[in-house]
Amino acid sequence: MGIRITRPSVATGTVAAVVAATAAVVASGATSASAASVTFTPVADTYVQSDAASTNYGTSTQIVVDNSPVRRMFLRFTVSGVSGTVTSAKLRLRTISGNSGSSNGGTFKAMSNTTWSETGTTWNNQPAIDGATLGSIGSVSANGWYEVDVTSRVTGNGTFSFGATSANTDGAYYDSRESGADAPQLVVTTGTTTPPPSGDPVLVGAGDIANSGSGDSATAALLDGISGTVFTTGDNVYDNGTASEFNSYYAPTWGRHTSRTRPSPGNHDYNTSGATGYYSYFGSQAGPSGRGYYSYDLGNWHVVSLNSNISMSAGSAQEQWLRADLAASTKPCTLAYWHHPLFTSSSNHAPSTSTRPLYQALYDYNADVVVWGHNHVYERFGPMNPNGGYDASRGLRSFVAGMGGASHYSFGTIQPNSEARNSSAYGVLKFTLHATSYDWQFVPVAGQTYNDSGTGSCH
Repeated sequence: MGIRITRPSVATGTVAAVVAATAAVVASGATSASAASVTFTPVADTYVQSDAASTNYGTSTQIVVDNSPVRRMFLRFTVSGVSGTVTSAKLRLRTISGNSGSSNGGTFKAMSNTTWSETGTTWNNQPAIDGATLGSIGSVSANGWYEVDVTSRVTGNGTFSFGATSANTDGAYYDSRESGADAPQLVVTTGTTTPPPSGDPVLVGAGDIANSGSGDSATAALLDGISGTVFTTGDNVYDNGTASEFNSYYAPTWGRHTSRTRPSPGNHDYNTSGATGYYSYFGSQAGPSGRGYYSYDLGNWHVVSLNSNISMSAGSAQEQWLRADLAASTKPCTLAYWHHPLFTSSSNHAPSTSTRPLYQALYDYNADVVVWGHNHVYERFGPMNPNGGYDASRGLRSFVAGMGGASHYSFGTIQPNSEARNSSAYGVLKFTLHATSYDWQFVPVAGQTYNDSGTGSCH
């Protein structure tokens, strides 16, 4: 196996917590096109109510549109630090958990008044909702994220007000900025995303992704500028893989790339019986219903997504399927991914030896690369046989890619053949799949400098 490796740089700390905005500047490998996404939370939001004309709701944890009584809501954002042409601006809102939803989520308009007071606005002195109509939200249910395209209004830096009304007597209730992690968002994207690949395919992703923190938003912003197929190495949402968690955490971040995602499930996805939240969310893109393992081809590569939450023993249905699938493949290069790692140096989860039969089957059929999650770190191992011995001629190069957004773990005893590792940077792992070789690159989120890249040859 021919190898060229760029040595990883030293990590420089964790992603900074930013209250008003989180920025993620895209690093997209060798391509020249790039995009940057910045997520802002409101500097003010409130609503007014017709039958409580002198009451202010500026400190409420919800904002509401309704027509009985009439309720109108107002949001104000300050956009700063944005350079380049704005190509997309999305206003995103999350419905509260304590309401059953509505058939009308509201009609949103621009407003000329950008100085109204969050804690002083009432029905009696409310600002006019006097601008152009930007869009409407249809039917909404509890615990879901919804968005309105406001690109026509947000063209660069500045202060922007939005007002919303509803003609429906069944009100829609959204979390306000006082709710914390579920505050409204204004996601502003500049530049252009990487165009679809005209040559070698790209496979990019990570595992251990979506929760109430900001890491998942930052890694999702990286994907905005990297074309290709997205993979996940399990634990797509925390803590229990419920439909509500997929709607609340995954949908507004990595969810915007679902149409090109080929996932694998993790143990947290299976905290919901049968991983029904996972299978319902991803549908046919997760393979045959409820099975959790499948394969597909990208260029000269055969790619296999496996399920480490069910039986993997020699002779099991999954292991037999894998061997038959590999035997039938005509591609010269093979990459596989699943959740639990056979090799890892993290102190949080020990190596999952029950996965060895899957690795053995891949080894027997001369596969090249395997990727895991489960431990919230990044680690790269040299090519190894199923027993962990260095094997330059037939061994699989393996990666632990659990840096998709969930809080980081630490390292313990460093295992043999561990060649690169980091426990402080969020990012994605990008593979460029050539005809008989591959490049790998750890792409860090904005504010991080850790990097690891190299190339290897197929067997």
